[in-house]
Amino acid sequence: MKPVVQANGLRQVYKIRRGMFREPAQLQAVGGVSFAIEAGKTLAVVGESGCGKSTLARMVSLIEKPVGGELILDGTDAVHTPMADRRRLRQAVQLVFQNPYGSLNPRKKISAVLEAPLEINTSLSKAERAERARAMLAQVGLRPEYANRYPHMFSGGQRQRIAIARALMLNPKLLVADEPVSALDVSIQAQVLNLLADLQQQFRLAYLFISHDLSVVRHIAHEVLVMYLGHVMEQGPKAEIFERPAHPYTQALLASTPGVGPRDTKRIVLRGELPSPLNPPSGCVFSSRCPYAVERCRAERPLERVVGGTRLAACHFSEQFLDSGFPDVRAAAPLPASATADNAVLPG
Repeated sequence: MKPVVQANGLRQVYKIRRGMFREPAQLQAVGGVSFAIEAGKTLAVVGESGCGKSTLARMVSLIEKPVGGELILDGTDAVHTPMADRRRLRQAVQLVFQNPYGSLNPRKKISAVLEAPLEINTSLSKAERAERARAMLAQVGLRPEYANRYPHMFSGGQRQRIAIARALMLNPKLLVADEPVSALDVSIQAQVLNLLADLQQQFRLAYLFISHDLSVVRHIAHEVLVMYLGHVMEQGPKAEIFERPAHPYTQALLASTPGVGPRDTKRIVLRGELPSPLNPPSGCVFSSRCPYAVERCRAERPLERVVGGTRLAACHFSEQFLDSGFPDVRAAAPLPASATADNAVLPG
């Protein structure tokens, strides 16, 4: 099956000003990420804050142009496409933002919020736009008469349903959801996730799902992509990554979320602080915090390669980890005296 979106080596570099007489610093936010998402499938991107998840989402949703790599969206080159085709591609990919309280204009009724994409991109009459808006409200589980109300009259979960309805007004093929449930109560999160799953099945949508919550990812994803400092650490089917992680960073993420990883998961202690993206470690970018790092890790950056059959991992020793599991290294590699368990263990 032809993927809805395919990325090959996507890169994004920002120039950071350091003063009038100094050259700008180069911050590599995304350093060569590749993936493909088919219709009806969800790729979840996980990692710590600052790992490049949202930058990746902005490139895929055509808000930012990558400095390198290839992005194929709906069979079209989305990086070097003419402006006319780029307008069509922007209709094929839509965004659902993290904060439902800030993503809806408080001065406009819900009808105006939902009809705006149709007014800008189609030639439908006002009556046709209004009918489509009411029908879409019903699709996301809200009453059609809610179209005449303002955003402040709705709860957070209802607002996020409205945001999802707005994203679907142009019949997109790809939905980029950037932390779409992190601002909601846990009970409401489940409702919104179930709604997203139902809509995906109904419309054959492809999802790029950005999240830091692995319990949410386990519920909705088909494949998982783990990022650290702009690089892919591990990528593959959800079941394999959750049950047998092949990278120490993936192991640390799973161990930091109770009830998510395998039962025999050891709690990996990560030494030191998250490196600055302006000055990443040489070799493997995770080497400064990895309890298994050796001299080779600090000198040579591992490339993504197939391990365990169907998943990719960027670690020199992934095969050994899959064969023997991750040993408990807390006794072999104790924390420095200046560190504590609270600031050295990856937070959930």
